[in-house]
Amino acid sequence: MELQTARPPSWKILLAFAIIYFVWGSTFLAIRVGVREVPPFLFAAMRFTVAGMFLYAWMRLSGTPAPSRREWVAAIFLGTLIFLLDYGCLFWAEQRVPSGIAAVVLAMIPVFITLLEIIFLRTQRLTVRLALALLVGLCGVAVLMNHSFSLGEVPINRAGALALLIAAFTWSVATILTRRLPLPASKPMSAAAQMLSGGIQLFVLAALSGEFSGFHVQAVSRTAWLSLIYLIIAGSIAGFTAYVWLLHHESPTKVGTYAYVNPVVAVTLGYFIGNESVGPRTLLGTLLILISVITITTMPKKRALRAHENEDSPPTLRPTTRHPETGTL
Repeated sequence: MELQTARPPSWKILLAFAIIYFVWGSTFLAIRVGVREVPPFLFAAMRFTVAGMFLYAWMRLSGTPAPSRREWVAAIFLGTLIFLLDYGCLFWAEQRVPSGIAAVVLAMIPVFITLLEIIFLRTQRLTVRLALALLVGLCGVAVLMNHSFSLGEVPINRAGALALLIAAFTWSVATILTRRLPLPASKPMSAAAQMLSGGIQLFVLAALSGEFSGFHVQAVSRTAWLSLIYLIIAGSIAGFTAYVWLLHHESPTKVGTYAYVNPVVAVTLGYFIGNESVGPRTLLGTLLILISVITITTMPKKRALRAHENEDSPPTLRPTTRHPETGTL
């Protein structure tokens, strides 16, 4: 007789969804608050090194084996793509671009993943519906970044916008490569190794870019330190724990809906708390990108080659969302 796992109380399910919806959505504003006073690479390094150390120690104390040498090499490589490049670009860009806009642009990750699968991997077939969805998403990015189509809003900083596109692209590459690399079987341990290695690399980048020389701890306000603590505890540790827990009790498709909610939360908080401007251009670009992402992530995958028809990719690595913190924001 097959035993069934008891379903958790509804309040626990709702609390976990609230964390991945609203906590993850709010981290964009927390990043912007922090990088106003702390150099961006140093701020990112502090966040992910501390979170990675905590998660790694937690997993080791709970009996999870340490990664092998091959797994460490893979984790360090992904740490470079995800944390050094993706998050490095994001934290740097948020000195120049509103947090809501940053969240909306990074929602384009499923679009970039799909383009890579169509053009380079040839594992996804281009249909009319998919082509229209991709076109709508790219139009959304064009609306946000075109200086001649600002609709009365302040034009977005070009360097910051480019950094966000690089961040989205490198995350997309990392998501695809994750399926092919020898990572630890434990998702929390894999995330810890990537966060820890990426955080250390960010410290090196901060040193090379001269961020330590102009940084004075005593000059940082309590608000900036609280934003760092919030990112470590709420964004990285609590958010990741809620995400992994939900995957054991809800369908990946339902859990993946946070990818549509996070940008809306980020834009809303940026407007009401961060005093960020939200006008017709932002609303139109956000709407186009969300339509594109929802269309892409809810349509069934059509494999281009028969050899791929039975290939199963882990739910957390489909192009529906960002990678599970490894990527909380």
